[in-house]
Amino acid sequence: MSTPARERSSYCPRDCSHAMPDELLSRAGMAYAHELSFMVCFAALTAERLMIRPDPDQGTATKLIITDIIYGLAALTLLGSGIMRVLYFGQGSEFYTQNPLFWWKVGLYLSAGALSLYPTITYILWAIPLRKGEAPSVSAGVAGRIGWVINIELLAFGSLPFMASLMARGVGLPG
Repeated sequence: MSTPARERSSYCPRDCSHAMPDELLSRAGMAYAHELSFMVCFAALTAERLMIRPDPDQGTATKLIITDIIYGLAALTLLGSGIMRVLYFGQGSEFYTQNPLFWWKVGLYLSAGALSLYPTITYILWAIPLRKGEAPSVSAGVAGRIGWVINIELLAFGSLPFMASLMARGVGLPG
């Protein structure tokens, strides 16, 4: 009996469905998307923190805007993959929704997202002078506030894996 082409490879020329079932691969893929998007978020926030300064030149301002866009896209991917894991690819929705740690994680993520609006709106406003070929005028106070907001976001994002580790070990589950 012939095995479908998608189940054959040079490593496993026969039926390999026992080696990696589709469900396992899809669950692992969604977990990977979730974890990778988290890492991109953290890296983008770190890059923003390192670049923010009063009166950035045009190049730095443009890099900050691009980095913030990357952060936003990664944050949306993180949210989407997280929802997909809860509903279809994780431990089952009850595992998450009955655990208070899960709701703390969600609240922390949403709080970081809300905080990110301040830098994002500031960067959007920079587009006006940048389109005119000018660098944005950024005071030390604004740069400092953005820096502090990003510090808080980094702290929040840095706490999420610890909370996930606790959840994976059953901490917070009823009974």
